[in-house]
Amino acid sequence: MENRADWLLQIVNAALEAGKEILQVYSSSFSVESKEDKSPLTEADKRAHAVIAKALERTKIPILSEEGILPEFEERKNWKQFWMVDPLDGTKEFVNRNGEFTVNIALIENGKPTMGVIYIPITKEIFFADDLAYKIDTFSEPVTSLSQLLKKAIQLPLKQNRKDYVILGSRSHMNQETKDFINILKEKHNDVTLLSKGSSLKFCVIAEGNADSYPRFGPTMEWDTAAGHAIVNATGAEVINMETNNPLCYNKKNLLNPPFLVKR
Repeated sequence: MENRADWLLQIVNAALEAGKEILQVYSSSFSVESKEDKSPLTEADKRAHAVIAKALERTKIPILSEEGILPEFEERKNWKQFWMVDPLDGTKEFVNRNGEFTVNIALIENGKPTMGVIYIPITKEIFFADDLAYKIDTFSEPVTSLSQLLKKAIQLPLKQNRKDYVILGSRSHMNQETKDFINILKEKHNDVTLLSKGSSLKFCVIAEGNADSYPRFGPTMEWDTAAGHAIVNATGAEVINMETNNPLCYNKKNLLNPPFLVKR
C-alpha cells in the first residue's frame, strides 16, 4: 500500500468483508462467551477480526484490535501510525438482535484519528472519511478504485431543515451522569429531541448532521470511538474530552476513554 487512497480502499473493503462474516453468524444460533471484563464475545467478533487483520497486514502498519493481542505500551508508544479496529462494535446489540452494530476501523497518526470507516452490516450503509466524509446507502460489493467508491457516495454532512436540537444517548449504556448532562442541554435549547442508538451509530447520525450532540460518561475504549471520531471531524464536528476540553486522544497507556462530548 503506497498511498492514502489505497489505504482507504483497503479499510472500506475489509469492513465489508467483516460485515459479511458477522451476518453469517447473526443468522445462525450462536453462543455468547464472557471476556475478563464481563463484556460479551461471539464467533462474529472473532471472524470479523480475522478478516480485517488479514486485509490490513498488507499495509505494513501495526494493528491494535479489540479482539487481537494487545501490545505493551512500551512497544506501541513509539507507533507514529497504526490501525485501531473494533471488529464488532455493539456486541450487546448483536446479541439482542436489534441490528445496531457496526464494524469500525480507523487510522491513528500521532495520537489522532485521521481516517475511518464505519460499516453497518444490517443496512449495508457505510460511512468513511479521510479529508472529507462520505456515506454510501447500499454498499455490498468491493471497490477497486477511489473514483468507483466516490461515484456511489454522498458527501457529509447532509443539508438539514430541522429546527430541533437533537441529543444522542446510548441504547445500552445510559447512566445518571449522562442523564444529568442531557437535562442541562435541555435547559439551554428550547426544542430538544432525544434519540437512542447502539454502537458507533451515534457518530454516524452526527456525521450526517441529523443530531447535534452526543455526551458519553459511561466507559468506552479507544477502539469504540476512533473511526467515528475521524468521520465526524471530517464533517466539522468535534469529539471533546470533558475533563480537559481538548480533543480526545489515542494510544494512551490506558486505552479507556475519559468522558467525552461529540458536538456539531
